Amino acid sequence: MLAAGSIEMQGDSVMQAGKPTQGRAFLAVEQVSKRFGGAGGSGGFLALDDVSLSVAQGELLCLLGPSGCGKTTLLRIIAGLEREDAGRIHAGARELTGLPPQARDYGILFQSYALFPNLTVAQNVAYGLYGRGMGRAHRDARVAEMLDLVGLAGSERKFPGQLSGGQQQRVAMARALAPAPSLLLLDEPMSALDARVREHLRVELRQLQRRLNITTVMVTHDQEEAMTMADRIAVMEGGRIVQEGTPAEIYEQPASAFVAGFVGQANWLPGHSAPGGRFMIGEGTEAVELQVDTPQPAVAAGRLCCRPEAVRLDPDPAEPNRLLARVVDQTYLGNRYRLALEADRLPGLTLFADVAREARHRLPQAGGHKFWIALPAPALRVFA
Repeated sequence: MLAAGSIEMQGDSVMQAGKPTQGRAFLAVEQVSKRFGGAGGSGGFLALDDVSLSVAQGELLCLLGPSGCGKTTLLRIIAGLEREDAGRIHAGARELTGLPPQARDYGILFQSYALFPNLTVAQNVAYGLYGRGMGRAHRDARVAEMLDLVGLAGSERKFPGQLSGGQQQRVAMARALAPAPSLLLLDEPMSALDARVREHLRVELRQLQRRLNITTVMVTHDQEEAMTMADRIAVMEGGRIVQEGTPAEIYEQPASAFVAGFVGQANWLPGHSAPGGRFMIGEGTEAVELQVDTPQPAVAAGRLCCRPEAVRLDPDPAEPNRLLARVVDQTYLGNRYRLALEADRLPGLTLFADVAREARHRLPQAGGHKFWIALPAPALRVFA
């Protein structure tokens, strides 16, 4: 575990950490664009298209999206490792646009950790402290303090090859934090670890970030990682930020079908809008009419989204959007089951419903008798 306590490195002093100053932007990215290849500002690949965002002091913002969406390019531009074609970047009162990486005051942790295999743990952590006018005793004390902070006190003389993947990640984090940067950049720092270690280190890294109150931007394509670690998430698609918000806002109020499909699981039902907040699946006398409470766009052809955990089993007879269904398959997920359902009036469509493990025994097995389900109106969203 990471060391207990609440400290924040500021220059050469150790101070009590404060809470994130939400609302006061520390990092500001303004209308940044980047194109690879092409000439004269045209052709090639548009990696970033007029991207703007802000990160509050002490906040952890996740850039989330699939491969090729531009999230790593944006992080590299913030770090000065790539040069933007247009736009500006500020951190605090300083403009970073055009500054070399060494002048930007950040710590960075890569997916590969990039530790020097021929240097000891202590030498790796101390690497960024040279050239800062710091005496050897002061430097050694800072290294010891950082290793204690990440739970690796006593490992100073080991080499990276003698450590596990999780321990190497902690060394890389200690090295990134040793110079007391004002900004921390994380480029998928746990993607090379196995699932169990990754889950454990997510919690430790988040606790450490909060304890130090350090403004952090993290790149990930892992939705669970973003949901469990971030104060806010910026979902990226095709070089643009398509939605920003808290994890709850991103999950419960997706701004587009892409966001709803990329973050979490969803049932998708094709159909079209109808007057009175209704959504119609199918045509004519066979059409299924569903009531939708949340404001929806009027679409001649669209899709209705419903999360698996929102599907209600054995609902009250007065509840709208009831359907008769049967279980056709199930997946055991530890604390719950995901049931695959076929509804009588939705031929050819499979609905997924998440059911608590304790409640599963009260429902019929696959191929058993039919029972009522409901798609709660407040949980339904319609996308063109």
